[in-house]
Amino acid sequence: MRSNELQRIELKEYETRRFPKTEISEELGLKIWQSYGKQISIDEPSFKNGREWDLTANGWAGHIPLTPELEIALLPKVDIKNLFGMLEYAYRLKSFKFLDGLTDCDSLKDFYETLANFLALRVLDRGRKGFFRSYQPRRDKIPYVRGRFDVRRSCQKPWDVLPECSYEEHTSDVEDNQILVWTLQRILKSGACTERSLPQVRRAYQSLRGLTTPVPCDPQDCVSRLYSRLNEDYQPMHALCRFFLEQSGPSHRVGGRTMIPFLVEMAKLYELFVAEWLKANTPPDFVVEPHDEVVIGPGGRIRFNIDLVVYERGSQKALFVLDTKYKAPDHPGNDDISQVVTYATTKDCDEAVLIYPKPLNMDVMIGKIRVRSLAFSLDGHLEVAGRRFLEDLFSGVER
Repeated sequence: MRSNELQRIELKEYETRRFPKTEISEELGLKIWQSYGKQISIDEPSFKNGREWDLTANGWAGHIPLTPELEIALLPKVDIKNLFGMLEYAYRLKSFKFLDGLTDCDSLKDFYETLANFLALRVLDRGRKGFFRSYQPRRDKIPYVRGRFDVRRSCQKPWDVLPECSYEEHTSDVEDNQILVWTLQRILKSGACTERSLPQVRRAYQSLRGLTTPVPCDPQDCVSRLYSRLNEDYQPMHALCRFFLEQSGPSHRVGGRTMIPFLVEMAKLYELFVAEWLKANTPPDFVVEPHDEVVIGPGGRIRFNIDLVVYERGSQKALFVLDTKYKAPDHPGNDDISQVVTYATTKDCDEAVLIYPKPLNMDVMIGKIRVRSLAFSLDGHLEVAGRRFLEDLFSGVER
């Protein structure tokens, strides 16, 4: 690429772009292939492509700061407003009123930066009130007796004059705050924030850094947490942290800095969005169970993780087995059909449903199992598409 100016390559989902051989060096092509081969398919210049580079985005959206002179923007096929709507449901952000105005963003990078700014402002606001603290068990050698004194150890080592004590310390270095400071650190390294949000993110990070250890956290650390009146305002912050941690790619060096790309895997987002939308909108007589695991065979060696199962609340009977597929083929593939029929068999369920972003109009009987393809469209208004999908799903079911 030409130096001394920031170059931006835009790749739209599943579309191939061709670049002259002089635009991308072999060193840069190798870096894309080695670091982002999962997100970007790259074919080097050859007689097959007119001696040019072919780059294709593989179902991911986001931002990759590749070098100080080059960034790659992976653009989703989904309209940007609908992408925001998917993220709101998928990460349970919809109930948090601070998201008003996000639809004014015109790119995924703007959305990322706006959310980062929201998180930073919430952290700063909590810091003014005082960060959450709790009592944590400690065991240490200290110059005075505190809590329970280990007499046995003292007798065994009389030359060690410092008493070893077990006690509880009222501290802010707890997991609730560790999640926040770790996430803010990752955001600062992302390269996706500009001076519009960086000052707030830096201030929020520094406000916690002196009180809390930035321990590496997993996205699952942000969910199924217990909240009380003392830390209930942490719930939306942890929801945002989960979003940032799940969309952080592997770190790499850009110039003298460690950079963390922002990457959204669209297939996983679609699966999570459909699951959360159904949980929020399915009639109360039914229960939606995402990732329902089935263990069969001797020793439980055969395991299936089913995307979604809809149960009748009273009888606990499985009414539907659903599998989401973020792709747009001309017709459902044999592998998809075999998979969902197997899932339905393990749940003794008569209804197997494949969910695609566009209608494929399949409705067949395989033995006693009805196999359908239904569309949860990402075009147009998501709520309208969801209601249409729900109506199609329950057609023929007495409620």
